[in-house]
Amino acid sequence: MAKKILVVDDEPQIVRLLSQRLRASGFDTYGANDGYQCLKVTKEVKPDLILLDIKMPAGGGIQAFNNLRSSIYTQNIPIIFITAYPGPEVEKQVKELGADGFFAKPFNSAELLEKIEALISE
Repeated sequence: MAKKILVVDDEPQIVRLLSQRLRASGFDTYGANDGYQCLKVTKEVKPDLILLDIKMPAGGGIQAFNNLRSSIYTQNIPIIFITAYPGPEVEKQVKELGADGFFAKPFNSAELLEKIEALISE
């Protein structure tokens, strides 16, 4: 059974491109365009991993992350943050929150896939 990955980004083309790449690697993918949709889709599909943009206009990634980590049903889902606004302070904040990974856009898709595989391998 294929692992499920939820891609959350307010840029539809990023969701589409990442989803295509992940499907080509054998994953089932789902998309959301803000933090609120992320929580809704997570509840519906119970993904094995979430790729989560940090800055989104409605329901940002940090807020969604905190909501996911505060629920016993979603607290153990690995979450990798992706952002177009990299910087040492953002990376430090993400690490302090307890995220499972951090990638700045544009990122190396091979490195991202390697990180995903490491987090959700059986």
